[in-house]
This record gives sequence, C-alpha cells and structure tokens, in this order.
Amino acid sequence: MAATDRTPAPAFQPWIPATEAPAEFTFRAVALGSILGIVFGAASVYLGLKVGLTTSASIPIAVMAITILKKLGNSTILENNIVQTTGSAGESVAAAVVFTIPALIFLGFPMRIPVTFLIALTGGVLGVLLMIPLRRYLIVKEHGTLRFPEGTACAEILIAGEQGGTSAKKIFFGIGLGATFKLATKLLGVFKDNVGRSFSFYPGSRLECETSPELLAVGYIIGYETSVVMVAGGLLAALILGPMVVFFGSHLTEPLAPATALIRDMDYAALKDKYLRYIGAGAVAMGGILGLVRSAPAIWESLAASVKQLRGGSGADAKVLRTERDTPITWVVFGSLAIIVFITLVPVFRMNVLGAALIVVFGFLFSVVSARITGLVGSSSCPLSGMTIAVVIGSCLIFLAVGWTGPSYSYLALVVAAIVCIAISNAGTTAQDLKTGHLVGSTPRAQQAAILAGVLTSVLAIGWTTWALNASETRITKLAAPAAVPAANLAAAENEKGPDGKTYAFVKVGTGDVASLEAGNYLVDRATSSALFRRVDGIGNRNFPAPQANLMAVLISGLLDQKLPWGLVLIGAAIAVFIELLTGHSLTFAVGVYLPLSSTMPIFIGGLVRKFADRRYGRVPDDASESEGTLLSSGLIAGGALVGVVVAFLHFPVFGLGFDEELDLPKIALGPRFWPAAFGSDILPLAAFAGLAWLLYRGAKAKAPAV
Repeated sequence: MAATDRTPAPAFQPWIPATEAPAEFTFRAVALGSILGIVFGAASVYLGLKVGLTTSASIPIAVMAITILKKLGNSTILENNIVQTTGSAGESVAAAVVFTIPALIFLGFPMRIPVTFLIALTGGVLGVLLMIPLRRYLIVKEHGTLRFPEGTACAEILIAGEQGGTSAKKIFFGIGLGATFKLATKLLGVFKDNVGRSFSFYPGSRLECETSPELLAVGYIIGYETSVVMVAGGLLAALILGPMVVFFGSHLTEPLAPATALIRDMDYAALKDKYLRYIGAGAVAMGGILGLVRSAPAIWESLAASVKQLRGGSGADAKVLRTERDTPITWVVFGSLAIIVFITLVPVFRMNVLGAALIVVFGFLFSVVSARITGLVGSSSCPLSGMTIAVVIGSCLIFLAVGWTGPSYSYLALVVAAIVCIAISNAGTTAQDLKTGHLVGSTPRAQQAAILAGVLTSVLAIGWTTWALNASETRITKLAAPAAVPAANLAAAENEKGPDGKTYAFVKVGTGDVASLEAGNYLVDRATSSALFRRVDGIGNRNFPAPQANLMAVLISGLLDQKLPWGLVLIGAAIAVFIELLTGHSLTFAVGVYLPLSSTMPIFIGGLVRKFADRRYGRVPDDASESEGTLLSSGLIAGGALVGVVVAFLHFPVFGLGFDEELDLPKIALGPRFWPAAFGSDILPLAAFAGLAWLLYRGAKAKAPAV
C-alpha cells in the first residue's frame, strides 16, 4: 500500500495498519521522551509559578523526536509517538503540581521534596489508570464525535515527519533566542527585565510590562482574543480597582482590614497584596464555577456514556488486534486499590478514610470530564482550575459538615485537591495521547506504559525544581524583638531548620493573631512560644507569585478558618458574573485581574503579534492548526523558562556569584556596573522586546513550497 493511501479518512484506518508491527516501545524512545519530559516539565514549573499558565508540550516534543531519532537512524512513526507520549506526561503533571502543591506555603507548611514527589507520583499514576477502561469508548467509539484537536494536530505532524515534511529548526532557533534574551536580562543584566511607572496624578494606578520571551510566546500561542481579555482584567485592577481603593480609603485614619497599614501609605504592590488579590481570587473562583456550569451538559453526557460503556463490558473479540491491546483491567483495579491504600498508610499524606474516598469519587468523576472536554476543545482549553476549585470547595464543605476545621484539615483538603488535580490533568493528557496513537496506529498498551514511564521519571525532577525555585529566593530575617505566638498556632506546626542551625516550629500567623506581627510565616521557638525569625518564601514573591496555588490556599483557609475577607471576594465574584454575561470569558478575565499587569501585558503583546501575523500571512485568526509561529513560540518558552530555572538555582550561595537583592541580579551583571543610566532607562528594554516581537512575527511566516 502506498504511503499516501494510509492517511486517516472518514472510514477510519490508522496510518500504520494493525497487521504491521514496526519498532515502537524501544529503550531509546522512552529514554528520549523522559529527558524531554523533564526539560519541558521544568519549564512548565517555572511558567506555572510565574503566571499560572502552561502550554501543551506534545507538538514541540513530537517535532524534536522526529528530528533527533531521524539523526540516530531507523526511526519509525510509532517510536516518535512513544517519545511524545512519554514526554507529555512531564508537562501535564508539572502544570497540576504548581497549581496546587505550593499552596502548602500559603497555608503555613514548609515545601518538602518528598511531599511533592509522592503527591505528584500518586496523582499522575492514578490519572493514567482511570483512563484505561475509558479508551475504547472515548477514543474508538466516539472517534467521529470527539475530535481531540491538539491530539489530531500532533498526529498530523508525526505523519508529515514520516513523509519528510517536518523540521525542528524553528523550535531549536526559538530555544536559542529565548535563552539568549533571558541570559541578557536575568544573568548579565544588559538591560532590565521589567519596565513600569506609577502616576502621581492618579494615585493607586500603575502600568508595567515584563520583557519576558516566554510570556510573549504564551500570548502568541493562546491568540489575540484570549490575550486581550486577559490584559483587560489586568488593566481593570491597575487602572480602576487600585485607584478606587485609594480614592475611598486615603482619608482613613486607621488601617482597613485585611491590611495593617494606612491606605495612603501603601504603594500599588501593597494594594495588590492586601486588597486586589482577594478581589481577583473571588473572580477566578466564580469564573471557574461558571466554566463548570457551562460544561454541565458535557459532564452529564460523559458520566452517562461512561456508565453505559462500563455496564456493557469490553466486548473484546477472541483475537485482539495490536491497535486494540490495552493494559489488562486487573492491573487497573489492583493498581488503583494499591494507590488508595498507599495514600492512606503513608504518613506524609496525613490521609484518613473520608479523604481517600473523596479522592476516588472526585478523581473518577473529573477524570471522565477532563478526558471528554479535552476531546472537544483540547487540553490547553480544559478548565483544570475550575474543576480543582470545585474539588476544594466540595471537600471543605464536607469537612465543615463533619466539624473538621483548623490547619490539619487545611492540609488534608489541599492533599485531596492536589492528587485529584494531578489525576485529572494527566487523564486529559492521556486521552489526547491515545487519540494521537489511534490515528497513527500505535499500540494502546505501549502508550499507557510510556505515559507511566513519563510520570515516574518526571515527578522527581518536578519536585526538585519546585523546591529549588522556592528555596532560591526564600529570605529569613531576624525580628527586632521576640513576639509571643498563641499556642493554637503551634498545634499543627512542622519543624524547620533556622538560619542558626537550630530547629524551630514553622508557624503561620494570620492577620490580627499577633498585634506586632504582619501576616505570614515565622520560625517559632517551641520552648518559649516566641517568634524569632520571619520567613518569606520564594514562592509568593514577584518572580513566582504562583497565582493558582495562592487561590487554592485562599479558598481553603477562608472556608475552614472562616477568616476570608468576604466583601472583597464577593466583589470579585460579581465582576466575574458581569464579564460572563458580557463576553462569556469570565475565567480568562479573572486570571488577568489576579495576575500582575507586568505578566499579562507581555502576553497581550504576544497576542498582538499573532493578530498581525495571521492578517499578514492570510491565516484564520487564532487558528489552532497554525504551526510556524507556534513552533517558534514553543522554543521561546522552553529556552526562556529553562534559563530562568538555571539562574534561579544560581541564587544558592554554593555557586558563589552573589546577588544584589534590590535589583534581583547577580553582582557580575554588566548593566548596573558599566552603564547604570542606560540600565535604569525604559527605552533599552522596550526596544529589545520590540525586536524580539518582530523576530517572532517574521518567524511566523511559512516557508515557500519547493518548486
């Protein structure tokens, strides 16, 4: 049969027929996929902590797999598919990890590698197992209904690569360009990485933009329509909500809770932290709930269809074709039970029977939903945040109903939400990968094993990366005088080493708990119940605000401790309802309100580049099938994010660089030493960023076909 006769058609036939069995689950494919999964997983951790967004890694990994394995020789399309299947697990798990687990810091618990590793491992494996019995229905029987746009695009790239039509040059060029730009700002300090200005004639307002290659690329990938809605949320916070707080509160002679300082003495950053973030949290929570309401018909249909499919049995033939061979159902059942027993028995999880039951119920429910919605709109548009918010609210309300409140149950609620979030994220990605495999003729069992391998290899790197990014910018300062902390705050506190080498209790102090202390985390001497040091973690600062995890912590602590400033939260919820009625994009807008404008502005500029490129090169606006600029953008994300990770690691004293805390630059940086006036100017970074945007615009042009 000629190669052109194998193209998937309405009367479905995979690219590689079931009667053929080329090399597929090979050591080099799994090893390469694991390496790429770790790379893109680390980049996703960085991006998720920075802006609360990640992008699908399947397509860039597929392109790189085609190029690398072709260089090694004798590669097959099924091997290339195993590489992208293995690698996609890293990005999927990383996204869910940074959306949830860093909330431990905001809830008053230290970030620990074993906790992150075990939660990510169990959630990732559970997501794969839950998808195995649903494959025949969602992927095979619903082939004409669930299109899986990103999985289908990935299959087309793999097929084009088999025909010799795919090149990874743009990805590698993007990696080099993004890395160079990031090194110029974050290591060498050629020019500053953030420009901004407050306006004295308009108190409480601020315009700012981070000159970030990865955020520019994110804007290009998500498109103009989404990016303009997101930056509109940022402008609402920076130009309307902030000035309103100052206008109505500047004449107050006492602090307005939850702040402890006078409004007239606060800059925009303080306004954002003490007031606007709660408005943003309410908007994001309501946006997520509204997204679930919109998805209610799909949720109901998914559950009904899945129950019907499970009742009908597998319907297996006596002779199972290679392209229909799944992991045995006994592995699924016993594997799932083993995970639940493991979660319940291992002390790190602090899990009880109710928590384990919630993981099973919510995990299966939303894994089905995640897989089906991914089939309709793709993994990038799947409302992972909204589903996780629903899990958080549902768990907390159940805990309240049985009388469970306090820090220990906050920890339990977060662990339940984190495991379920990771499971449903990986379930959607697994479904998408299985769709790609269905189109190219892969063996389902081989793909399922590849995803598990990707989970096993990526979770440790994700745990280390998350911990290291936090530790690299964590600051511990000694208090001017010891402050007595209530015994209730010490009840569930964990031990943590202090800067003097002694062991202290890691304690969260809330607003108003101790009159002389600001809300935050402190190291407390258990013998005297006195706070001696304040600890400000790297996660939660300007570089790594971790917006999604911060939101989870706000919801959990607010519901269980009943200290949430509901007035501000309800303002945000009302804004989300208004935007939903107006545009139908409430969650995107709400994320913009929650994020700093410095993050949403470069995303918007990337969306503008996409708009101009689509118009100039005659493409459908924001079409998901556009590959030229998307591949270059994927490279920019990988290059910029990975250099960001490396530079963050260099903060550790062992490397001996020394860092200027005020500038957040190593002392070897060139700009502050040799051209301080130019470095302090906004013109140089804006010109450099404009040049980067122009290169992305030019790189989005498709190559002329060979004559």
